[in-house]
Amino acid sequence: MSELFDCRQAFAAALEELAAADRRVVVLTNDSISSSNVGGFAKRFPEHFVNVGIAEQDMIGIAAGLANGGKIPFVCGASCFLTARGMEQIKVDVAYSQANIKICAMTPGVAYGALGATHHSIEDLAWMRPLANLTVIVPADPLETAQALQASAAYLGPVFLRVSRMPVPAIHPLDYRFAIGKAARLREGSDIAVVANGVMVTVALKGAELLARRGVSARVLNMATLRPLDVEAIVQAASETRGIVTIEEASIYGGLGGAVAETVATHHPVPMRILGFPEFAVTGSTEFLFEHYGLTPEGVERAALDILGRGA
Repeated sequence: MSELFDCRQAFAAALEELAAADRRVVVLTNDSISSSNVGGFAKRFPEHFVNVGIAEQDMIGIAAGLANGGKIPFVCGASCFLTARGMEQIKVDVAYSQANIKICAMTPGVAYGALGATHHSIEDLAWMRPLANLTVIVPADPLETAQALQASAAYLGPVFLRVSRMPVPAIHPLDYRFAIGKAARLREGSDIAVVANGVMVTVALKGAELLARRGVSARVLNMATLRPLDVEAIVQAASETRGIVTIEEASIYGGLGGAVAETVATHHPVPMRILGFPEFAVTGSTEFLFEHYGLTPEGVERAALDILGRGA
């Protein structure tokens, strides 16, 4: 089995490198030092670290003030609380105001497992994607996480960066270069296209392997940037295959699946299947939840075969 990595470690290392090179970098957190993995940053750069306590709305407001003062704030906290409680401030103080703030949403999806629906963050992409001016990024592995953080810092404007705590293998080669708004084609294929982001990219690749055993050629796209979307890659996939399966660790409404469906519907309609969570996810371990909702290689295989009119 491939070695697994925690993307938060790559995130923390890249964040410290940024702060060492640019004294404008500051980090804010909502009493989630451990889950955001910023303890090392706090010790190394104590004057550039603010723990506001459990006060997500205040944290966004403070970040806006720091951004107005010329700082580059990285706001780190559990995505379920950061996005839900701070939604109005993210909309007004960050997106509408085009503030140079980087919102680092940690432990998204169902990574908190048995803590249940209050701690699951499956709606965050649907909430963030409609906000004008806000770049939305969902990296898939440690290399892409570090590069996405660096790209976010270099980008002048608001960014929402979704950082998983789920162990994942390294899926990109060392010469990979992340670019905002560009999908990465990880596997060639002409029968079906599978579009994924975050931890589901690994699942998509494994699903493509299962399909290959059935003689089905599956293209796999890592759509790490949800906004701006790589429309060209999606339209090309739609025009060169017989259909598209999307899979994401998020709600089936308004996230990656919705974005791809909107693009396909207006540019090149093809059959689609959208894999994700159709409801408030039930309580259970992360592994159980993925299996329960079909977010597995076998789920990808079934969805693709359904489009192709072949039984699983």
